[in-house]
Amino acid sequence: ASNPDITHLYSIGRSVRGQELWVLVLGLSPRRHTVGIPEFKYVANMHGNEVLGRVLMLHLIDDLVRGFRNNETESVQLLTNTRIHILPTMNPDGFDESDTDCQYSTGRFNHNGIDLNRNFPDAFAGLRRKQQINEEEREAEVRAVIGWLKTESFVLSANLHGGALVASYPYDNSNGGSENVGGASISPDDDVFIHLAKTYSSNHATMHLGDRCKDSRPFLNGITNGYEWYPLIGGMQDYNYVWSQCLELTLEVSCCKFPPVSQLPALWTENRKSLLAYIQQVHLGVKGRVFDGSGVPVQNAVVEVKGRENMCPFRTDRHGEYYRLLLPGSYSFTVTYPGHEVLTETLTIPYGPDQYSAMKHDFLLRQITTTTTRSPANVTVASTTLSCNESFEVESAGVGTRSTWVGVGVGLGLVAAALQSLID
Repeated sequence: ASNPDITHLYSIGRSVRGQELWVLVLGLSPRRHTVGIPEFKYVANMHGNEVLGRVLMLHLIDDLVRGFRNNETESVQLLTNTRIHILPTMNPDGFDESDTDCQYSTGRFNHNGIDLNRNFPDAFAGLRRKQQINEEEREAEVRAVIGWLKTESFVLSANLHGGALVASYPYDNSNGGSENVGGASISPDDDVFIHLAKTYSSNHATMHLGDRCKDSRPFLNGITNGYEWYPLIGGMQDYNYVWSQCLELTLEVSCCKFPPVSQLPALWTENRKSLLAYIQQVHLGVKGRVFDGSGVPVQNAVVEVKGRENMCPFRTDRHGEYYRLLLPGSYSFTVTYPGHEVLTETLTIPYGPDQYSAMKHDFLLRQITTTTTRSPANVTVASTTLSCNESFEVESAGVGTRSTWVGVGVGLGLVAAALQSLID
């Protein structure tokens, strides 16, 4: 209320018991997206008894606002060049029901006794069987987050947990296919995920040491592939990555799930630098827009990078924007859109986070001008390993209206549901 120029409070829905799931967004345009400004999010307290993330998020909000008001470079640059969404508690009901035990799970689940980090649609489970995305199978809190992902084109995210000290990255699950390498489940953007995990771990006071929790296994450099740690079906980070083209990590930020109050100041100090450095990584790689032959920005143009084809291809949003988090180097991009020639360009990408901006590059398409009959379906689209053409309805938590989400048809026809990243 005191900072309406840089903050905006909104709810993405309600918990099972009707509590609002509040999000605070920070940025120079807090109420709406600005073309060229990436959307970032932090989610905490998904497991109700893992509480440190909830506290860290409140401190982070205060730190960013205070820093901006004091004209501190880091806060000013982050809020000027990024739109930051913070959901301090995804599971307020579980939090209310939790006890203060360091390890046991009272309060972990939501009010229906469901683990929210096992309740999202799972791409790999969908490959093993016909997976129906029935809305009644999704908890209110999960439906709220799925709806949230529909409203914003998030680029980078992290969800904060407790009970270990490690940065975990996708995939959390596997189908035993080509992604399964040496006990890990490797995504097409594995190099980027490892970089992101190391960014958090190396900036943390102790996480990078990898062995600070006495009842946990050691983690080299304080990071782990999720599946290599333990397989997890229906996790939120895989869902973000596969269906919402948002790269997400799971950050285990404390050995104790419910740390004593006396430890909170020190734990904030240990995590502060990591939390800020991680947000800055949203400026990796390249960003821009795709324009059709008439110079109009187009939604749902496929923007793929050679050598890292995703299960559901990355597409432009309703503003015609794309964001690809990539480490410095040269990459071959292929852009496809119905009725237009396939465009292939090679880009040499620098390291953007130091400048708080990814490299900017727009793709300009040419309409097909041949006089022979050629339907848009003849335009080559990079192949995927997962069908992204299912339609389904989800009732947003706490909202009486129903929204139909339609993924655009691409793929091999394997049955799995998917989301179009945004619908006007």
